[in-house]
Amino acid sequence: MEKKVVLVTGGSGLVGKGIQTVINSDKREDEEWIFLSSKDANLLSKEETFAVFEKYKPTHVIHLAALVGGLYAIMGKNCDFFRKNMKMNDNILEASHKTKVKKLVSCLSSSIFPHKTSYPIDETMVHDGPPHPSFFGYGYAKRMVDVLNKAYNEEYGCLFTSVLPCNIFGPHDNFNPLQSQVIPGLISKAYEAKKNGTAFEIWGTGAAQRQFIYSLDLAKLFIWAVRSYQEIEPIIFASDLEDEVSIKDVAMMILEAFEFKGEVKFLTDKGDGPLKKTASNAKLRKYLPQFQFTPTREALRETVEWYVKNYDSARK
Repeated sequence: MEKKVVLVTGGSGLVGKGIQTVINSDKREDEEWIFLSSKDANLLSKEETFAVFEKYKPTHVIHLAALVGGLYAIMGKNCDFFRKNMKMNDNILEASHKTKVKKLVSCLSSSIFPHKTSYPIDETMVHDGPPHPSFFGYGYAKRMVDVLNKAYNEEYGCLFTSVLPCNIFGPHDNFNPLQSQVIPGLISKAYEAKKNGTAFEIWGTGAAQRQFIYSLDLAKLFIWAVRSYQEIEPIIFASDLEDEVSIKDVAMMILEAFEFKGEVKFLTDKGDGPLKKTASNAKLRKYLPQFQFTPTREALRETVEWYVKNYDSARK
């Protein structure tokens, strides 16, 4: 049996670490997994990208690396986020084509969804309108991966596909409140508020509704995709519709995990972003009807416990 060499870009990040954790308990003799970090190659450099592909000679690639950030990190930097993500993605796809990678699975983002649309949104609606104006640069750059996947398949027969996760959280996230996504930012602020005896501040009203996916659940789905998913069209990896939760409720679950008893303030002069980004996981459920997502409260508790235990080394 021919051995698969699976190269994971962004291997030291939130999802990459999740895949490492899951693979360690699901090893297969015919697979070798290689997890890249920024120390291995600057993927904005075509030369370094091609060099790392020549070094490891992957048969399969999971492309997680990206210039990322939460709403407030991206706002005002749409040009940078567009250009750098476009450059990185182009390097990865071209290197995968030139080195005859058998399957490439790229990670997209819920930021690509149209700003004005009907909900729940599904995979057929991705290009139906512009992304939210707050992060259009990042949204369009991620959308172009789907465009290139189809172009490489049409012109060269490449099996390049993508997955669309909802909001991801878990151990090894970036917990810097000014750069992070909502959950790690709230965890960091809750930790500091409890430590310093200060108020816990939530930016916005907390009314926005989101689906969240635990990084270890997403890792299992990525591994399934690289092994079994054969479509070029993207697939949404999101929790079930009834698991959608408000930012306020997420914050309360985090405070519960910390046993925080102090004051809670909502900074209503800060924006909420889109109030809904509900995504349908009907396509995923056709493939994996029995897949069980970790309950949000349980996953948040595990993430808080990891952060407290690893506070000194966590990204923040």
